Amino acid sequence: MMATSRRHRFMPIRHWLAILVLALAVTGPAALVQAAIDPLPFTSEAERDRFYTLAAELRCMVCQNQSLADSDAPLARDLRRELFELMQSGRSDAEIKTYLTERYGDFVLYRPPLDRRTWWLWFGPGILAVIGLVAVALIVRSRRRQSDAAKLRPLEEETW
Repeated sequence: MMATSRRHRFMPIRHWLAILVLALAVTGPAALVQAAIDPLPFTSEAERDRFYTLAAELRCMVCQNQSLADSDAPLARDLRRELFELMQSGRSDAEIKTYLTERYGDFVLYRPPLDRRTWWLWFGPGILAVIGLVAVALIVRSRRRQSDAAKLRPLEEETW
C-alpha cells in the first residue's frame, strides 16, 4: 500500500514533464524558422552569394560579436533588408561598406581599415603580447638570479 501512494504522488511530475516535452516539440521548429534569415527575392545565385558574403563581413550592432548573417536581432533584420536594398540599387560592395561605415562607424566592419583611429585595433594585441613576454622574461630572470645567489651563500653553521 505504501508503494502505491508513492507512485501516485509522483504521477503529476510525469504529467508536467510530458507537457513540457510536448510544448518544446511544438515551439522548437517555430523558433528555428524565426531565427532563419528573412527570405529575400534574389534574382540569381550570384546575387545570393554576394549578399551572404557581405552579411558575413558586417557586424551586427547590438549582438555580441555576431555577423549580420548570424544574428536574429531586429536591428540585424533591418540591416539585412537595407543591405539587400542597397544591392538592388546597383551599389558596389565598397560603396555599401562606405555607406554603412559612415552611418554606424568602423565597428560595423569585422576588418576595419588601417588608419590613425584604428591602429590600436590592429597593433594593440601584438604590442600587449610583447609587453607581457618582456615582463615574464624579466620576472623569470630576476627569480633565477635570486635563487642562484641563495645557492652560493653559505649557511650560518657552515664555516669556510
